[in-house]
Amino acid sequence: MESFIPWVGIIAACLTTGSFLPQAIKTMRTRSTEDFSWSYLTLFTLGIAFWNWYGWLRQDSAIVVANTITLAFAVGYH
Repeated sequence: MESFIPWVGIIAACLTTGSFLPQAIKTMRTRSTEDFSWSYLTLFTLGIAFWNWYGWLRQDSAIVVANTITLAFAVGYH
């Protein structure tokens, strides 16, 4: 039963990491941020930073790796 638990983390990581990519791709293609929500990106980035911190505190590599990648995307995009 517990063998599927890491897969839940992997799926969650993929979904979280990819959640803002459609907006990022649209912005890069149109070169316009007119309809972009900066408050969303700010809150999203803070949330990912806290998830990363939480992962470090729990020493959970799945949380740390996923959120480090996502944080890099979010900060690089911001």
